[in-house]
Amino acid sequence: MTLPASLSDSASLSAASAVCEVRNSSIHGQGVFALCAIAPGERIVEYTGERVSWEETCRRNEEKGGPINHTFFFSLDDGMLIDGGMGGNESRWINHSCEPNCEAVEEDGRVFIHALHPIASGEELKYNYGLIYEARHTPAVKRAFACFCGAPTCSGTMLAPKRKSRGKPAPSTPATPPAP
Repeated sequence: MTLPASLSDSASLSAASAVCEVRNSSIHGQGVFALCAIAPGERIVEYTGERVSWEETCRRNEEKGGPINHTFFFSLDDGMLIDGGMGGNESRWINHSCEPNCEAVEEDGRVFIHALHPIASGEELKYNYGLIYEARHTPAVKRAFACFCGAPTCSGTMLAPKRKSRGKPAPSTPATPPAP
């Protein structure tokens, strides 16, 4: 049995429990595992939880006293976040991998997990978190965001690579002032 790719609302996605389950993972803590074969491109589950602002995310994280690197927050294109720890489903337990078999796709402010290639029954679902961390990627930061996926191409971190700065304009070339 596979979950139809046409599922598009949260009520229908509650059927995700029929195709995946949470159990212990060799990658990290808990993980989500397929209970049946899943075809490439299939929508597996919606990442659910409470929508919150970045400020609320920081407040909650500080209140819990936990590091920002171990949360169930999922960033959205509009700057809001989904807190999977508040009203979330099994999708919050999907682990990071440098060689993912799933991807997260945002559609109209909602996040859905889709299969990238065939996933066998019993296989762990994984996607690349590509976490954005604006501060310097020091050795301590890299340890805090360490990846344990075990993939041959593992980068060792769940962080997305920093964007290369373009540098300052040459002294003989005046910088263009910003438009008013």
